[in-house]
Amino acid sequence: MPSPASSRIDGRTTRWAGQRERRRREFVEAALRAIAHHGPGLPIERIAEEAGVARTRLYKHFADASDIHRAIASRVVELLNAELAPLWNLHGSPREMIAAAIDTHTRFLSERRHLYLYLGMYALSQRDPDGDAVNDVKTTIGQHLTRLFEYYLTTFGLRTLVAQPVAFGLVGMVDATVARWLDEPSELRRDELVGLLSRWVWAILDDTLRSGGVELDPDAGLSAPDLPFP
Repeated sequence: MPSPASSRIDGRTTRWAGQRERRRREFVEAALRAIAHHGPGLPIERIAEEAGVARTRLYKHFADASDIHRAIASRVVELLNAELAPLWNLHGSPREMIAAAIDTHTRFLSERRHLYLYLGMYALSQRDPDGDAVNDVKTTIGQHLTRLFEYYLTTFGLRTLVAQPVAFGLVGMVDATVARWLDEPSELRRDELVGLLSRWVWAILDDTLRSGGVELDPDAGLSAPDLPFP
């Protein structure tokens, strides 16, 4: 049976751990505000300034600068995955699903550009129990689309070997095109860009299906599989 003294020590330890975790979250949220305002390449001093503390104060709650960046990147992944949730529940016709996915992605890049760039600069390097790297959001989307394409290719009796290169090729095309559009604004509106990209994506998917002898009506309803979150 634990003594009263050890119980008090355990209680203080638990409270300190909870307070430390709360302060870490507060510092991370301050960092997100600073990134949104100043851009992804901000120094640690700017994060401390946004949090209203000295830089040395941050290091009482984080092991080092890498620990700070990992905590921020983890939070960014949480936020971006939440915003990209519609990508995991696509439904409707092929044309509708493509347009919805691209609209979600382009809106997210437009509104969270600095956070997305930050994630690219400080990519997570944590490992899951199986030893696979935790990849950035682009890779997560590519993996999800790969499984989606594998499902449909199997349904249509086609080989699934092309699923991954097609999925990642489309993600790369859309991401690079939108990133360039954001870096060099033009008179092209976002909805017009979404329309262009949607047509290009369908052209690639249609060619992939036709090469296997499948002709799919892009405006006909298509049942979506219940795939788990990546």
